[in-house]
Amino acid sequence: MEPGYLLDSNVIIGYLAGRITASGMKTMSAIVDQTPHISVISQIEVLRYNDTQENEAILTGFISNSVIHSLSPAVVQRTIALCKQSRIKLPDAIIAATALTENFILVTRNIDDFKHISSLELLNPWDNLHKRPAQAAGGAEGDNV
Repeated sequence: MEPGYLLDSNVIIGYLAGRITASGMKTMSAIVDQTPHISVISQIEVLRYNDTQENEAILTGFISNSVIHSLSPAVVQRTIALCKQSRIKLPDAIIAATALTENFILVTRNIDDFKHISSLELLNPWDNLHKRPAQAAGGAEGDNV
């Protein structure tokens, strides 16, 4: 079974604008062909700005063809635990908690924002960097809530 992927906002925008490297676009096309999964946070971040009608239609179309993961009680509890564990912006904590709760690989350009969460698997399509979770039992303190 193929792994699931959760797309961060920067990846959605980069992919739709064609700003990712050729090999990264190939990787992203394969992921998007499986039906994209996004957090409700990414939905908000992607659609919150005024844009041209053409760009708005592209973004809205992508979002409407995606599975949007809302703030379930499990995601809320995991977000709280991540925020208590380390300094992380709330939107990033919600996105990370969603990926962890749903057992998804988080696809993001901002690896540094998430690298301290040892149990979170990351993929950066700009350089095809794939960070697998730490092999230590239980990962870092607090991130396996």
